[in-house]
Amino acid sequence: MYLIIFSILAFILLFSGLLTVQQGTVAVITVFGKYKRVLKPGLNFKIPLIELVYKRISIQNRSVELEFQAVTNDQANVYFKSMLLFSVLDQEDETIQKVAFKFFSEKDLMQALIRTIEGSIRAFVASKRQAEVLASRKEIVDYVKDQIDHTLSTWGYHLMDLQINEITFDQAIIESMSKVVASNNLKAAAENEGQALLITKTKAAEAEGNAIKISAEAEKQAALLRGEGVALFREAVARGMSQAAAEMKEANLDTNVILFSMWTEAVKNFAEYGKGNILFLDGSPGGMANTMKQIQAMMMKNERQD
Repeated sequence: MYLIIFSILAFILLFSGLLTVQQGTVAVITVFGKYKRVLKPGLNFKIPLIELVYKRISIQNRSVELEFQAVTNDQANVYFKSMLLFSVLDQEDETIQKVAFKFFSEKDLMQALIRTIEGSIRAFVASKRQAEVLASRKEIVDYVKDQIDHTLSTWGYHLMDLQINEITFDQAIIESMSKVVASNNLKAAAENEGQALLITKTKAAEAEGNAIKISAEAEKQAALLRGEGVALFREAVARGMSQAAAEMKEANLDTNVILFSMWTEAVKNFAEYGKGNILFLDGSPGGMANTMKQIQAMMMKNERQD
């Protein structure tokens, strides 16, 4: 009878020594309140009534959301929303002991972790102006990691990632920043418009100058050609008149007829191509004689020049 009872008690004690540790966790074993060892995931055995499970610790990644306020160097309030990703540093016995015994409870750990992260970010933001904070997300993350990695390792944890999801300011600051951006955009637009107008006017002036230059060159060439044409015309007229005068002398005719013909042709040309409506001529015998003398004098001058 006693044997059966003893066997049952021994079986119960042996069965109570069996312990299952879930995947992703480890179990910390103590003996009379002192750390003894760490049980890995799976089926384990502990000494009944002597070894006790002090704490089960998750070795999986954990995350926590943070919302807090910081103040910049120029006294602007900045509001952060971020996500913290952390985990146990490794599964070594020394690391597990730190995780198990550094803090009284999980609540104390989270409070210390959150306050440490917030303090690091506040210290960084306090050295920056409000205009620099928005462009400093990566710098903030790198700064925080450098500052607290050593502290977390003494607790047995490792900071895997810090994501700053949102950075906002007071409404008044947001409105003033929007006005600054809008004014800068207007200034840039005005500068671009001024540059475009300057380029347009410069190109127009260059084009006008080139046109004037081309027109002047063309006028110069045309004047030269006109001069050459007039000279050739005069030369042809002189040859024709000389030939006509010689023939009239041979025929015993008065050469003044040639002058009279030139006079009448000139009058006809004045009437056809003149821009005025009235042509004043001295048609008296004395006036005609005076005109003929002037033409003769001009002809004699041309002959002396030739």
